[in-house]
Amino acid sequence: MKIFSNAEIAQLEKVTLATEEITSLDLIENAGEAIAAEISARWMPSRRMLVFAGWGNNGADALVAARVLAQQGYRPEVYLFNIHGNRLTPECRISRDRLIAEAGSEVHFMEITGREAFTWPEPDKDSLVIDGMFGAGLQGELPRPFQVIIHQLNQSGASIVAVDMPSGLDSDWNGNASRENMIHATLTLAETAPRMAFMLADNAMVVGEWKVLDIGVSHKAIAEAPYSAYLVRKSTVARYLPLRQPFCSKADFGDAMLIAGSYGMFGAACLSAVGALRAGAGRVTVKSASAGMPVIQSVAPCAMFRADKCATHITDMMDMSRCPALGVGPGIGTDDATIDALELLLKSRAAATQQMVLDADALNCIAKRTQLLNYLPVLSILTPHPGEFDRIFGEQPSAEERLKRALEVSKFHKVIIVLKGHFTAIVRPDGKVFFNASGSAALATPGSGDVLTGVITAFLAQGYKPEKAVFIAAYVHGLAGEMAASRMGEYGTTAMDVANMVGPAIKTLQE
Repeated sequence: MKIFSNAEIAQLEKVTLATEEITSLDLIENAGEAIAAEISARWMPSRRMLVFAGWGNNGADALVAARVLAQQGYRPEVYLFNIHGNRLTPECRISRDRLIAEAGSEVHFMEITGREAFTWPEPDKDSLVIDGMFGAGLQGELPRPFQVIIHQLNQSGASIVAVDMPSGLDSDWNGNASRENMIHATLTLAETAPRMAFMLADNAMVVGEWKVLDIGVSHKAIAEAPYSAYLVRKSTVARYLPLRQPFCSKADFGDAMLIAGSYGMFGAACLSAVGALRAGAGRVTVKSASAGMPVIQSVAPCAMFRADKCATHITDMMDMSRCPALGVGPGIGTDDATIDALELLLKSRAAATQQMVLDADALNCIAKRTQLLNYLPVLSILTPHPGEFDRIFGEQPSAEERLKRALEVSKFHKVIIVLKGHFTAIVRPDGKVFFNASGSAALATPGSGDVLTGVITAFLAQGYKPEKAVFIAAYVHGLAGEMAASRMGEYGTTAMDVANMVGPAIKTLQE
């Protein structure tokens, strides 16, 4: 699903009006009806409902929703802001007049022009508020009087439904803007497409739950529109996972090679190996410190083992340097000899332009010796969590700034960066960001990232290009987490549970 900015959605609407038999007012009617349908499916008419509508088309959407809900037995209290009495857009004026004419006594209606005192309606925690004040139409910071209103709404404890966007939130970048000056929505009903701001942890308390509504914008225009951000969902991934042919052999599905584990961290190697095996690699080999052999071969007997000459940590990686699908990092530690070995490996892979997956301690090794960034093969895949990213590329004050920095780094070094999180962001050198829609809080468990490394490496082994391998693997891994949590619960799910659900997750996608 494409993610668009407010300006891009405005352009899509403009194209729709020019090419389809539809008017701007029709789109607003569609939006209002869709909003009303979503609200009526969630809240009973007995609940006190307050509608705050601005003077633009966002306010018009809210007014239409109020009219439709009034006709369904709700009793909305509607507050329309029309400062100085001359601010309404034509669509908002028509929507106001229809509300008054058709809902009549079923609605308490007040138009606020600033010429008379406005008595605050005092919503409480049992109230339902519809925020149609600004949505996508805001340019710049909220005016001070509306900041006061928003603070009062947020502090009321009421359930708040934001129309298109929570008032005060920009669709893309919000910088240092105070989230306290934004509506804290319980539910955001986005029109046409999700926004990038929804994907960032910084905005979680502002956006709440979100859902996309189809309001009649041309599907053809959406399909043809360029995009810079994309939400990867089940339908996106399923097409890349064909059923296997009856006469296939393990040789058809490639060799996944993993450099992982050290004394006290052999579990990370096991998790990566099981992830790679469950993701369908033809052969999986683990290179690790020699003391890890009984552990790794006991937990992952289907994987082969290649021992380092050192019993406790890895000192040589060159015997794996020619492997086409290579994942490095889970549990390898940051011993100087290991960093030296990684440096030699990176230099050899860069010269051969062979991509690789770098995770966990491979990233921590790079953080200790940042000149290693200069030897990353083009389209290599780095999979940091926020702490690992910041250790390499500098401390970032927010998820938004971290994503911006990832875009810069990805372009400069020509690598793919997988910023792990609730909506894992896959950042590509061409400036595109793919957010992963699958996953569960159960993935916040030790070793989950090690499993992901194995899964990505397995898809590389099966011949997928890095750009595809990474978003397929991220979705499969997230779905495996969901499926594991459905059995074990979010508290009780372990990384090995996730690894063992990778196969069933792929099966579910193929079905």
